[in-house]
Amino acid sequence: MDHDPDMAEDVSMTSLRKDLEATPQTADSPSHVVPLESVQRATNDIAIPDGGLRAWLTVCGGWIVLFCTFGYASSFGVYQAYYQAAGTSTASNISWIGSFQLFLMFAMGLPAGKLFDEGFFRHIQASGAFLYVFGLFMLSLADTRKYYQIFLSQGICLGLGSGLMFVPALSVQAHHWKRRRALAMGIVPTGSSIGGIVYPVMLNQLFHSSVGFRWGIRASAFLSLGLLVIANCIMSTRLPSARQQRTSSSGLAQVVTPSINGILLDRPFMLAVAGTFLVLWGLFFPYFYLQIFISSHGLSNNLAFYSLSILNAASILGRTLPNLLADNIGQFNVLVPISTGTGVLLFAIFGIHDPGGVIVFALLYGFFSGAFVSLVPPTIAVLSRNVSGIGIRMGVGFFLTSFANLTGTPINGVLLGDTFAWWKPILFSGITVIAGSSFLLMARQVLSRAAEKNRL
Repeated sequence: MDHDPDMAEDVSMTSLRKDLEATPQTADSPSHVVPLESVQRATNDIAIPDGGLRAWLTVCGGWIVLFCTFGYASSFGVYQAYYQAAGTSTASNISWIGSFQLFLMFAMGLPAGKLFDEGFFRHIQASGAFLYVFGLFMLSLADTRKYYQIFLSQGICLGLGSGLMFVPALSVQAHHWKRRRALAMGIVPTGSSIGGIVYPVMLNQLFHSSVGFRWGIRASAFLSLGLLVIANCIMSTRLPSARQQRTSSSGLAQVVTPSINGILLDRPFMLAVAGTFLVLWGLFFPYFYLQIFISSHGLSNNLAFYSLSILNAASILGRTLPNLLADNIGQFNVLVPISTGTGVLLFAIFGIHDPGGVIVFALLYGFFSGAFVSLVPPTIAVLSRNVSGIGIRMGVGFFLTSFANLTGTPINGVLLGDTFAWWKPILFSGITVIAGSSFLLMARQVLSRAAEKNRL
């Protein structure tokens, strides 16, 4: 008879309840309390299906969420060029809008991750979708000559909505996947790649046609609204939340969830976060400025319009193939060379002098940068000691690295200046990404030494 993962999870949940009820009490413990170790062991022993209809629907829903959120944020280069042409503000000030959106998308991972662990997955997904779509419609009403209106609607409202959905849509995959977790968490971010292909072409075409800026944004808002409704309907959790573990259906269990202080004292985790921070500090430079780089060098207006789509198209393979490899040889063993390659490619911008060079760079950089972004979540999951703490650990990691998203592209904008001194932001971005790779290598070495000690 064929194995049914969805049936197996029902059996596993029943086993958990039996384990909780059958746990022996001691004279020193109140009758309504089950030892923490018993609850955690029972939770960790629940069979992860690694497949089945619910698992794949959750992957599909997460894919849609990242299509609408990260995919849209990856298209900010279109807005950067449009706002500069419209005279909204300076290049650096405009980049603050996109960077603040990315900052909130990552920073909101801390409260969103905590709420996810507590069992409020549906609530935060619905709230995030509402804020996100509301922000898009408010942006369509904004006056492009008034910077604050754009910043409030696009930088803050879209950022808050995206942040509430982003981390939970990734964390929930751990409820359904274990052996193939890196693959599942690699498939989900390809949604941002496809979004990064669709939205730049869509927005460029609409903004520069009779449809115009306002209705172009509304068209993207209606598209996002329909997709996010579908995503909210098909995603699901399957493991007991921290709240359910603390008080089981019979009022028996008490569970202490991972503390933020404990997470911050985890040396391999903090080294990985430091490395990710430095890499993200420079990684998004081409996503914001490649279109302007092409136009300012007089290479091709058509190529400028499609450059972000080429870059994001290449990231589709980058978000899947390295994750397949990571499931077999380890996340850090793939993450370190990928981040190093990303830094090397940033220095390669110095050698771009023709349209062919732009295309080659966009294809390679899309692959490497996409791979890095998709490998970070499963790497954080590997550093988690149990599944029930993945949400908060991922939230802490994304919160700390969000400050790189907040400051990286504005720093590049200041370095670029009105004279387009391209060597300055290229140098800054390349150096920070290479430095981040060294921290990730240190995290890997610390983990390796700890593993060797445990074997002795």
